[in-house]
Amino acid sequence: MKPFDPRLLRYASASRGTLAAGGLLAIVQTAAGLAFAWLVTQLIVRAIAGEDLTALSGLIAALVLVVIGRGVVLWLVDAVAARGGARVIGQLRERLMSAVATLGPGWTASRNSADVTLVAGRGMEALDGYFGKYLPQLIMTAVATPILVLVIGWQDLTSGIIILLTLPLIPLFMVLVGWATQAAQKRQWTALSTLSRGFLDVVGGLSTLKLFGRQHRQEGRIRSVSEDYRVHTMKVLRMSFLSGFVLELAASLSVALVAVTIGLRLVAGDMELSVGLFVLLLAPEAFLPLRNVGASYHAAAEGIEAAENAFAVIEAAENADATAPAPAEGGAPAEPGLAFAGVVVRYDGQPVVGPFTAVVAPGRLAVLSAPSGAGKSSLVSAALGFADAEGTIVAGRRSDAEGRRSAIAWAGQRPGLIAGTIASNVALGDPHPERTAVLDALHDAAAGELDPDASVDAGGAGLSGGQAQRVAVARALYRLRTRDCPVLILDEPTSALDAATESALMASLRRIADAGSAVLVVSHREAVVAAADVIFEVEAADRVR
Repeated sequence: MKPFDPRLLRYASASRGTLAAGGLLAIVQTAAGLAFAWLVTQLIVRAIAGEDLTALSGLIAALVLVVIGRGVVLWLVDAVAARGGARVIGQLRERLMSAVATLGPGWTASRNSADVTLVAGRGMEALDGYFGKYLPQLIMTAVATPILVLVIGWQDLTSGIIILLTLPLIPLFMVLVGWATQAAQKRQWTALSTLSRGFLDVVGGLSTLKLFGRQHRQEGRIRSVSEDYRVHTMKVLRMSFLSGFVLELAASLSVALVAVTIGLRLVAGDMELSVGLFVLLLAPEAFLPLRNVGASYHAAAEGIEAAENAFAVIEAAENADATAPAPAEGGAPAEPGLAFAGVVVRYDGQPVVGPFTAVVAPGRLAVLSAPSGAGKSSLVSAALGFADAEGTIVAGRRSDAEGRRSAIAWAGQRPGLIAGTIASNVALGDPHPERTAVLDALHDAAAGELDPDASVDAGGAGLSGGQAQRVAVARALYRLRTRDCPVLILDEPTSALDAATESALMASLRRIADAGSAVLVVSHREAVVAAADVIFEVEAADRVR
């Protein structure tokens, strides 16, 4: 990422206020620094001239106030950076998660979930260093350094020219060290991603590894990846200390050059003490913001790398929206049901199903039946806006992806349960769950025997396959009723159920359809097909009947 990436202004509006407040505080901080240098100069010069303490009391009082003011401003800078950074990080994380939702399961399935979690979690938290340390110093450099150089040049042209000639050395060293640091940081982030993916894979497959007695072989792999991450982290730290030393050396030599020239001219009588002392006090202040920027860059490097990855995901979602095909004319049902008109679903540019045309009217129970791999789930993904599709898809009179998602209550082939209670899984996403609605949804999903307060581990551990499947169906039914969704889509909801439970669930779906919902069930089971009002069969791309 650049020193300040303009994309932050687009994706996190709070960054604008943080920049404005930071700029204002930088001006106040610079003014306080100038006042401090001038007061100290006047006190020393007048004391040398023989003025007594009473005559200097006004300057001393003013100096105390300036020192206190500088302390307050420094506190405000840290407070504004911390508060603004937290708001920006929250907005950026929200935008990132919205982008992931827009890209859909098809996009996440092609990536390791550990990578996305790493960016949204640790990566976003690492931006604290960027906003808390790096950005305030960057603002200070942009505001204070030009002002201080102009004041020094106004007071002493020779010192101003020396600073102008030596000041670019610090950015030059920053760039040279920054290139090496950026490469080291990328390797560290890659090692961390590898460690996260490897650990997640081991945890996910631990039961299988223990079953075959192979769990101990993974210890060496995790240890090796951890050591690799440690090595890359230490390289980044070495780069940080090295750059700090280089920047301090360059700044110290530059200030020393100014001090030597001032000293020689003072001895020769070519400069007044007040001017020389004032310039000498300001010279380190002119170099300080640049030195701090270089030093704090390393604290922000991990967050900068994470922000780059977050921007890539957000821009991918924007590009997906921009390149989404426009809906074809016609095909929208007069009633708020579900309609496909000439829909062709593509993956990697290749058609996998379609053209497909079908209408599920309110009050109808439809079944999408086909052999495995024919593209049934692809059509469901297209209806939810999670897969690229040509043609028109309308749900509840809405043809845009976001509108369709708000009109559809659905449950996929995988239950996707989280750690918590059964009730929390059924009411997932509802800030104020309705107990009665949860119980009704479980009953209609043929899961009335399950205790809503029973605990469930991540992935549905603690429930059988059929129970987890029915909890997912109950979640869809809960959404259908609490959010007044006109369309219900269930993908293979009975694949893990026995005949009696399957019959009970289909009877519930029959009642839901009779109540006015448009119900589409993806299945090729005979009992489901027998309960349908209409059957749509899909074989493959260009072969729909």
